[in-house]
Amino acid sequence: MSRLLVVVDMQKDFVDGALGFDGADGVIKGIAGKIREYKDSGDEVVYTLDTHEQNYLDTQEGKNLPVEHCIKGSEGFELIEDLKELLQDCLCFEKPTFGSLKLGNYINSNEDKYESIEICGLVSNICVISNAVIAKAAAPEAQIIVDRALTDSFDKKLDEETYDILRGIQVTVL
Repeated sequence: MSRLLVVVDMQKDFVDGALGFDGADGVIKGIAGKIREYKDSGDEVVYTLDTHEQNYLDTQEGKNLPVEHCIKGSEGFELIEDLKELLQDCLCFEKPTFGSLKLGNYINSNEDKYESIEICGLVSNICVISNAVIAKAAAPEAQIIVDRALTDSFDKKLDEETYDILRGIQVTVL
């Protein structure tokens, strides 16, 4: 059995772009180290990219969060520089919303392979929690892990509440 690391939405718009926030860059060094750890041990690393089109403001998400971000082809859509090279050979899941069904299907088709699935990245109370729920549903016998030091949010209250919710659905919070 092996481990899977899922790096969620480490894109310029979430770190220092349209939806960037103080502290978002604080997870980068730890995530880079975690990617290296997984690769060095022969475990798998995949990542997601929040992916929107030019019509973002006309979508349901855009109407509820009217800040254009991660528009495919824009600078804000790109992975942050510190992780580009580390993730260049990893499988990528572009996702038009918070959670990735394609990621869930991938995990489900390989669920017997994973003893654990660790999720890190941005933003804890939106995309990280969404993908943790999907991973739990896709591989119910794998240990799902979220390390608080490798994720963050613009809203510290929701960030804390996210970890309580994750514990409630039997996700291991470090």
